[in-house]
Amino acid sequence: MEPFKIHILGCGSALPTLRHSASSQVVEMRGKYFMIDCGEGTQVQLRRSRISFTKINSVFISHLHGDHCLGLIGMISTFGMLGRTSPFHVYAPIEFESLFYRQLELFCHGLDFDVTFHGVDTTGNKVVFEDRSLTVETIPLDHRIACCGYLFREKPTRRHILRDMIDCYEIPVSQINNIKNGADWVTPNGDIVPNSRLTREPDPPRSYAYCSDTRYISTLHRLVKGVDLLYHESTYGNDSIERAKLYYHSTATQAAAVARDAGVGKLLLGHYSARYEDENVLLDEAKAIFPQSYLSEEGMIFDVK
Repeated sequence: MEPFKIHILGCGSALPTLRHSASSQVVEMRGKYFMIDCGEGTQVQLRRSRISFTKINSVFISHLHGDHCLGLIGMISTFGMLGRTSPFHVYAPIEFESLFYRQLELFCHGLDFDVTFHGVDTTGNKVVFEDRSLTVETIPLDHRIACCGYLFREKPTRRHILRDMIDCYEIPVSQINNIKNGADWVTPNGDIVPNSRLTREPDPPRSYAYCSDTRYISTLHRLVKGVDLLYHESTYGNDSIERAKLYYHSTATQAAAVARDAGVGKLLLGHYSARYEDENVLLDEAKAIFPQSYLSEEGMIFDVK
């Protein structure tokens, strides 16, 4: 099975602390690397994670609060100093476009690679990126400003060849793709060898949903139903439920309720308020609702499966 991993670069909230960095993650999927959010300090966290700067081809920004995007221009500038030549794509709320290009002109003039901005409509559930192996779609969220999450879905793969059976029936290499696509094999004597004898079922497609800053949304579970791994902001505990509502954030309990109602595989908590010196209190509250809950932490790598 090809790698599908989530690298946690930062899982703190807006107020800087010595324990957590601002929001940022890297999704590694089939040899491709996509960044989600890019708060201050993301470059340092990339260094610590040993992910090569040159591997990041795209970044998906959830919203325009500084702890989610202020590291972006600095990172692009560093790409230029490292001699990057491959294109770089920025997916972000459409309101950011004019300011982004002004910043690019001011701080990153003369880059030797193309930077393309893709304006995202945060109010709808739409596919904003697609290639041969995956799609990325938006998840509308409820924050103080325009904000969305992102859902990474792996596309179904073809059936797996059973090499010993291919050798047994002396099937030529030219027919391998047809068999992967479901074709039977007809021997020189006219016997039909069913595809099920030559192949096995493909691995089930995997999915990861990133839900950034948001109030609790009672219907959110419909958009992330059945995902293998869900990251949902959990800024506060039950002691601050009114504060969460006031500042358009969620509690760990509310994040767990979304995970439970969606029937996800695992839940990652993050975006912790600086008021908590030990986030295990958040974990305990989440596990009471959804046992497969985990704390995200800088440097952690989670497999999507």
